[in-house]
Amino acid sequence: MAKKSVLGKGLGALLAEANDIQANREVKSVREESPVSTTEIYLDQIEPNPYQPRVSFDEEALNELAESIKNIGIIQPLTLRRIANDRYQIISGERRFRAAKIAGLKVVPAYIRHADDNGMLEMAIVENIQRENLDAIETAMSFQRLIDECDLTQEEMADRVGKKRATVTNYLRLLKLPAEIQKAVKIGKISVGHAKVLLSVEDIDNQLTLCELIIRKDLSVRQLEETVKKVAKAPSVEDNPESYLPDNYYKVAEIVGKYFNNNVSIKRSNKGNGVMTVRFNTEEEVDNFLKAIQEKNL
Repeated sequence: MAKKSVLGKGLGALLAEANDIQANREVKSVREESPVSTTEIYLDQIEPNPYQPRVSFDEEALNELAESIKNIGIIQPLTLRRIANDRYQIISGERRFRAAKIAGLKVVPAYIRHADDNGMLEMAIVENIQRENLDAIETAMSFQRLIDECDLTQEEMADRVGKKRATVTNYLRLLKLPAEIQKAVKIGKISVGHAKVLLSVEDIDNQLTLCELIIRKDLSVRQLEETVKKVAKAPSVEDNPESYLPDNYYKVAEIVGKYFNNNVSIKRSNKGNGVMTVRFNTEEEVDNFLKAIQEKNL
């Protein structure tokens, strides 16, 4: 995949970028730079990003990228932060870092940016969401980390990553599914469309049974909807499309969800009536919610 993107740049642009890389390799000393210029950093001075939202890397794709790097070098510099004298940590570019190791490079071009741990986490997650091909579960977990660890609301997070709030909400809902179903989405055994239909089934055992059925019979999303209506007797996604809820419904779900680990779902019919379901794991969640109501902190 890396080779195709390089070949599409045109010979002139390719040679210009190759010359830039060669010029960087002539730098004798490492110094702090602004984000608009690059410097050369030895690979053994770089540490992986502990906040990296991607948990797995495709080995074949890494080897392809490594082969491209052997031939023409790294076109897009890594982004790093200094954590000690001559020690750096990756903000973005871990695939390039790993591929550079495979390619046998000693140094790589990099931007150096200032960032504390919280800023590091936010930059790493946002850049990965915007630029890397994360799977749906990795994306959902990244959104949740931005909320939990960077203290962002869903609305603020949607602004950070450049996505609609409804899209963010739908990703977060995937994390309510059992771990077995999340894994099936992650490895591509079922689609995100299948997962959204399974979210309309309240009973976890029924969700798991239907997930197995999808895999065994290779059901389409439409076939799954029909099965849900016939077997589980649950409303179809089209009858109760949570993705089409007005924005104020998501706001209610977000406010209430703060107290119940986001285990809140809302269904609304075309007539305007509906139901809001709140699931709680401990009595403390209920107590905290009651206290917030009494203190008018909602």
